Amino acid sequence: MERIKKERVECELSDLKPVEIRLVEGEAGSALWEQLISTHHYLGYQRSWGRRLRYLVCAGNGAIGALGWKSGSLKLQSRDYFIGWSVEQRKQYLAHIINNDRFVIAEGVRAKNLASYVLARNIRIVSTDWESRYGVRPYVLETFIDPELFSGSSYRAAGWQHIGSTKGYEKLREGYRYHGRIKEVYVYVVEQEFRRIIGCERRSYPQKGSETTYREGRLRMMIRKVGCNPDLIDWAGVEEEIVGRMTEELVDFHRLFEDCFRRVEQRVLSQSYLMGLLSDIPRKNVEAIALAFLGPEAVRCQQNFLSLYGWDEERMLERHQGLLAEAVGEEDGMHTVDSSEIPKKGKESVGGTRQYCVSLGKRENCQSGVFAGCTSRKGYGLVDRQLYVPRVWFEEQYAERRRKCGIPVELEFQTKIEIAARLLEKQIQGGVLAGRWIGCDSFFGSDSAFRDTIAGWGKLYLAEIRSNILVWSTIMKEQQDSGEKAIAVSEIARSDVTPWQRVVLAEGSKGPIMAEVRSQVGQRMQKK
Repeated sequence: MERIKKERVECELSDLKPVEIRLVEGEAGSALWEQLISTHHYLGYQRSWGRRLRYLVCAGNGAIGALGWKSGSLKLQSRDYFIGWSVEQRKQYLAHIINNDRFVIAEGVRAKNLASYVLARNIRIVSTDWESRYGVRPYVLETFIDPELFSGSSYRAAGWQHIGSTKGYEKLREGYRYHGRIKEVYVYVVEQEFRRIIGCERRSYPQKGSETTYREGRLRMMIRKVGCNPDLIDWAGVEEEIVGRMTEELVDFHRLFEDCFRRVEQRVLSQSYLMGLLSDIPRKNVEAIALAFLGPEAVRCQQNFLSLYGWDEERMLERHQGLLAEAVGEEDGMHTVDSSEIPKKGKESVGGTRQYCVSLGKRENCQSGVFAGCTSRKGYGLVDRQLYVPRVWFEEQYAERRRKCGIPVELEFQTKIEIAARLLEKQIQGGVLAGRWIGCDSFFGSDSAFRDTIAGWGKLYLAEIRSNILVWSTIMKEQQDSGEKAIAVSEIARSDVTPWQRVVLAEGSKGPIMAEVRSQVGQRMQKK
């Protein structure tokens, strides 16, 4: 056969006969088959490997259809329950399952019952041809039908039976990927005694998966559509397959914390929130994340998840810290502490009030928190955190707001420095992460009591101090003994007693990050 039949045909099946089903052999036949599939099949042509057979459906002076067969699916729950085999039996007998992955009648060809007629005839032909070519007799045939596009009536008319649905995954070289297109599974039994041969019995198919299971899979698909910045991916030269693996790795990472939740629904809500924070959606609030990943019906659930639902926060934190210790922990590493503010428009956010916001460089309505981290040659990460609740929030006029925000009655006011000391002490005394050093900025480093606390733990510290801090340097010891006044740190910095040295701190995206440093021992410090 040399061409695809292009003229429009509408007739009875009897008028179209004889219809021939020809096994494709040779380059010319393969090219014709590929052209027909590419032109008329909704999935198009995709190059495949492994065992396969191809057929052309011919009538008159042209090809009017095509069929494709390949080895059966490695894992297919509805089929596996239908057969009833064990994992070991599946490994042994999977070669006896073949998959009808392509079937199409060319557009413009209309003949009642043509599709079912071709399918019924091809069943007998492919069973013989498969055994002849590969030495394996097919026991069961399988195929997938997209219910949004096709009813499956032609397969049922040809003797196929519907046994269930797929879960919406596709096989890749390195595992499976969720694409969300649920398809119906049909099978045709060629060998009626196949269960006796295998030594198995049909098993009852489990009840339909819950909405939670569906949403967990749907999230894998949504992160590709919502969470990936195409421009960034192109700039970094990241392949699409790698993006898919990153999604799976994120899901696998989240699975490490599954036992921290009380209900399976919480896992889905937690996963969607995590993905939302990492995604490129413009506004990363609860409502926007829920709409992007779960739909409008889940907005209230996502809000309740963060405000009302309970989970084991301590276990989650301990697991995170354990993973972080494995990844970046070093004996000579550094514990860090810092505060950070988030500007807020409204007045309902817990702990929100007018206070200095570093990111804005002025006093503004914002939330503030204290964050403990760690850094080493291996990397860095956050270890713990605590919200800073301003002193004004503990006054009587804020009693109702404290109640609405769920602030514990027993909570007492703590300064940021007190919070930082508590977080670090918990980190050090609990042996969460190894480290000889503690680093902080001038807000914490200028407090002598905070520095004394660190020294009491037997730790070294690298702390910024404000330029107006007064010190006596060791070279000015005589001045100290004689009662002369100390000098500000800024004055020592301007002196030429000790030269400055330029060092490279790290390699940044725009080149090396440089700093000028000098070392000088000081005695006693106080605020000017």
